[in-house]
Amino acid sequence: MIQNYLKIAWRNLQKHRFYSFLNIFGLSLGLASCLLITLYVIDELSYDRFFDKADRIYRVDADIKFGGPEMKLAVAPDPMAFTIKIDYPQVEAATRLRENGSYLVRRTGQTGNIREDKVTFADSTFFDVFSIPMVAGDPKTALTEPNTLVLSERAARKYFGNESPLGKTLLLDNEHTYRVTGVMTTIPSNSHLADLNMLLSMASRAESRQNNWGAHNFSTYLVLQEGVKGAQFARNLETILEKYTGPWVKGFMGSSLDDLKKAGNYIRYSLIPITDIHLHSDRMAELSVNGNIQYVYIFSVIAVFLLLIACVNFMNLATARSSNRAREVGVRKALGSERSSLVAQFLTEAMLLSFISLALALVLAYLAMPFFNQLASKQLEVPTVSPYFWAILLMTGAGVGLLAGSYPAFFLSGFQAIKVLKGKLVLEGRGGQLRNTLVVFQFMISVMLIIGTIVIFRQLNYIQTKTLGFNKEQVLLIDNAYALGTQTDAFKQETLNLPQVESSTISYYMPTPSSRSDNTFYPEGQQQDKGMSMQNWPVDHDYVRTLNLEIVAGRDFSRDFPSDSLGMLVNESAVKLLGFTGNPIGKKVMTLFGPNPEDQIAYTIIGVVKNFHYESLRKNIGPVSMVLGRSPGIIALKLKTDDMMASVASVEQLWKRMAPGQPFEYRFMNDDFDKEYRAEQRVGQIFVTFALLSILIGCLGLFGLAAYTAERRTKEIGVRKVLGASIGDIVTMLSRDFMKLVLIAIVIASPIAWYAMNRWLSDFAFKVDIQWWIFVAAGLLAVGIALLTVSFQSIKAALMNPVKSLKSE
Repeated sequence: MIQNYLKIAWRNLQKHRFYSFLNIFGLSLGLASCLLITLYVIDELSYDRFFDKADRIYRVDADIKFGGPEMKLAVAPDPMAFTIKIDYPQVEAATRLRENGSYLVRRTGQTGNIREDKVTFADSTFFDVFSIPMVAGDPKTALTEPNTLVLSERAARKYFGNESPLGKTLLLDNEHTYRVTGVMTTIPSNSHLADLNMLLSMASRAESRQNNWGAHNFSTYLVLQEGVKGAQFARNLETILEKYTGPWVKGFMGSSLDDLKKAGNYIRYSLIPITDIHLHSDRMAELSVNGNIQYVYIFSVIAVFLLLIACVNFMNLATARSSNRAREVGVRKALGSERSSLVAQFLTEAMLLSFISLALALVLAYLAMPFFNQLASKQLEVPTVSPYFWAILLMTGAGVGLLAGSYPAFFLSGFQAIKVLKGKLVLEGRGGQLRNTLVVFQFMISVMLIIGTIVIFRQLNYIQTKTLGFNKEQVLLIDNAYALGTQTDAFKQETLNLPQVESSTISYYMPTPSSRSDNTFYPEGQQQDKGMSMQNWPVDHDYVRTLNLEIVAGRDFSRDFPSDSLGMLVNESAVKLLGFTGNPIGKKVMTLFGPNPEDQIAYTIIGVVKNFHYESLRKNIGPVSMVLGRSPGIIALKLKTDDMMASVASVEQLWKRMAPGQPFEYRFMNDDFDKEYRAEQRVGQIFVTFALLSILIGCLGLFGLAAYTAERRTKEIGVRKVLGASIGDIVTMLSRDFMKLVLIAIVIASPIAWYAMNRWLSDFAFKVDIQWWIFVAAGLLAVGIALLTVSFQSIKAALMNPVKSLKSE
């Protein structure tokens, strides 16, 4: 019986090749898109779940507010980890990480350095918390001694090739010698720790033993005992706060935690499961760039919608062509076929079409995977070796076949034989309403994606063109400035002799992503508990001029004023939050430079800088202060030439002369700025891609419906032409009904898209408005595409010779 069903199904596919192609191609596009997005979503949801104790590992986070904006930190004080471990037996293990940026690294005895990013200090308990296998060395002792380190397999190959690195030494920043005591497997890419390739022993870092409850610099992880709930245990953090942080606040600021609360300030600690970090955490001092659960939801919905649009095509074409199958059903019923066997026949056809589409979808997904990986910044693969993948794929094929074929099967099998054979069966009312609803659904999704794409690209354009308060164009950033040693200032002076260089500055603090440092400041004469947390950047005399910051009051740092060593520039936000009314120039601001209350230093405000965006446009502009100081991490050169690469070559030649053997690494500030919004750029590109796919799939179905409508109304068209109807009249007649459906789709889609994009834009403090013309443009585009699709068949039908359509009458 099954064999017979398959034969009939195959014959029907061959008999109606045009409609079969529309169904198979549309369904395969929907399945391929769904497969790619599903692989992306699975990868995003899999982060950090491979650790043996993943369900019991938590990170301690901190929320701090001192006068200024709230700081949401992914770090905690240095004593936090082991204080909790000692005080609470519910904690099985604890460890800390201290990310310390990039180092210049080379084997001892060699000359050429390699820049190693994300060099991180780790406690000896690191491997008690994270189950990362060791290839060489003992995980219990590898990080116990000072000046020892553990490499990932990838880093070990980079520095030692096929040699065993154990016992060998590496020189960091040309002065610190570390001995290799272990090699761990490279951490998988689906982890927020994936960038960690070099772990230095925490015992090497004096900062880790200061017992300072005020400095938040350590990523702190806990493993709770089995059966201990994270939400319940997190209540103990309030006790930790009162028992340890409270006395520190009292001794350091002279006020209690209650006094802080009354002033609107606070310190709070919380726990986040490690499996939630990638998609649910966007804090300062994250160890990696995390994802966004919002995008996972968006892409999941898009995947479902694309598949539904493809299924809708099948249902539409199957019900539209029901009259062609009506006599077949009538004859088979008259010959004794039961409805169940007809349902089975039609479902078999749908299943066959589904599995053919599935096979084609696999090919399309495989071919599109490199493009999709580039688009999503992933390294995904179609898991063809996994039996689970094939099982799920087969179930998906069967499910899609049932979803797409169930309604047509029950619709067609329900025809009454006697009415069909007498020609009295009226079909259009039964299937037409559902078919119209499905067409509206298809174009509603397409219009929503079009609106979403326009809004995303308008926001990205707004980010690119907004006045930032500094000039990011033609600014060359040279990393590893500390590699110059004592020649840093000399190198800066030499660059100014190059005709392409307008100005130059040295600082590790840039308005694009770079180092950040905050401290507590308070106006002279006020209590320390009235202080506010503010960014504090050490810069040189040429910083403001090189980045084209605007001085709105006072003056810039000047070499003519030796007193500027205790001078300070602040931005407008800092003036407001410090509470200065009138002219702030000459006012003194106090801060602490040591662990004791008497360790105070007074800075005099000499200038006010106009607010500039030093953080993402998702955030409001916070307070910033700048003081003179050495911070030789980055050299910024303001160029005055269009030949950027020639300028880079000249600077590189100078670098190699003054820092032989040191890596010359550079980037442009505008590229750095763009990286801040790379996630939004990817979302925009993905939206465009899948919006085009949804339109294409929807148009395939519309094309088929238009062809069927023209075929069904051939004789009517012939009569109208004989009676004098023009080609335009015929095209308008055939297109009118479809255009009504598209207009209804636009009306339904617009408020839904407005709400969704408003939610997306709410993540930005600075954003575009969603204006009325966006909906008009999306609607006109959808109408134009639909009209173009339908008109092809309408014009073809209108041009047909009426003699051919009427000669059988």
